[in-house]
Amino acid sequence: MPKPLILGYLGVLLFMIGDGVEAGFIAPYMADHGASTDVRAGYVITVYGIAVMLASWFSGALCQVWGPRRVMWTGLAIWAVFDAAYLLFALGTENYPLMLLFYGIRGFGYPLFAFGFLVWITNTAPKARLGTAVGWFYFAFTGGLPTLGSLWSSLTIPSFGRLGTLWSALALILLGGAIALVGARRRPGGDRMAPPEVTTGQSLLNSVSIIWTHPRVLVGCLVRVINTAPEFGMLVYLPRIFSDDIGFGEDKWLQLLAIIYGTNIFFNLIFGVLSDRIGWRTTIAGFGALGCAISVTTLYFVPTWLGADYYWVAVLAGMFYGATLAGFVPISALIPSMAPENKGGSMALLNLGAGGAAFVGPALASLFFPLVGAGGVTLIFLALYLVAFVLTLLLKLPEERGDKPPALDTTTGRQPRTDPASTTTSA
Repeated sequence: MPKPLILGYLGVLLFMIGDGVEAGFIAPYMADHGASTDVRAGYVITVYGIAVMLASWFSGALCQVWGPRRVMWTGLAIWAVFDAAYLLFALGTENYPLMLLFYGIRGFGYPLFAFGFLVWITNTAPKARLGTAVGWFYFAFTGGLPTLGSLWSSLTIPSFGRLGTLWSALALILLGGAIALVGARRRPGGDRMAPPEVTTGQSLLNSVSIIWTHPRVLVGCLVRVINTAPEFGMLVYLPRIFSDDIGFGEDKWLQLLAIIYGTNIFFNLIFGVLSDRIGWRTTIAGFGALGCAISVTTLYFVPTWLGADYYWVAVLAGMFYGATLAGFVPISALIPSMAPENKGGSMALLNLGAGGAAFVGPALASLFFPLVGAGGVTLIFLALYLVAFVLTLLLKLPEERGDKPPALDTTTGRQPRTDPASTTTSA
């Protein structure tokens, strides 16, 4: 872990705990308080996902000209203001149009904060430890969303109710934001990264032009979408299935969710370190894509076949999914290294993929659930992970393709990083 950013990691963890408090119950809760049906609640989450996708893209480009610190402050402000409006005027009055509006706008908040910090990390971590530094970021990110967030809600709902639990999330967000931004206010890497002559428009253009100048980065963006799209999609339909249809109950479902992503946060570190040794692409393809193809299927079908008496089996299946999901962690090190002369644009496109997952997953679940049911949607997610495996094989670094030595990054003016294992990995 980059020592100057320790408080930033802690702040991101608390921020994402607050963001993840609602993950295990918000869809059915909205359905019962103004949205009327699970499908309509899924539409709200889909609108939220669109905002997350756009903000994730903006975060990479804006960090170049605003600096990660200012981008993080902006994300914190958006989340706090529009969450309060959502709780008071949307859920509080069971107003469906206001749910779409305020919950949707709030979606711009966490990507600007969290992915702004990810850019800060990639701007300061040494190249030989970049995979490990990124692993620590995802340790904090998934430690909150939805791991400790779900655990928090399982403990607070019996005492404060669901609405009170949602208000407690706002307090966690403000605390995490304060620790990350005040604690790291004088740390290097948080200011403007681009040369003075680069404008905001040029930075945004670089994040778009990379699509045709480096098509493999676009492929990496698609892999990043597939990485967590099933994770967000399953949160649309699994809460009712596991708690009601199987019969685990809400408490055990929330605890299961915490176990899944509790496993994930530790494997984020394991695969981050491992990827620095065996190669980033090898880790993504083998442990991430193929692993998730098996585990996402196991997570749904095995518990639904065995029933409520085999909760421990559901726990094992969940741990399996959480572990393999972490196999995608090194993509945040691999993709910027594939376009070293435009690292800012590649980070923007990568973040777009991360945010796009929050849109694609719920959209697929909402669209296909009425047609093919939960099992059919799960098989669609299985197919997506197999597609990700094939696409990952195309993600080769410039030196692996025999390209000329990379030029300086056009947005940072710095020498680009390379995969420390690229000379020993052939996958």
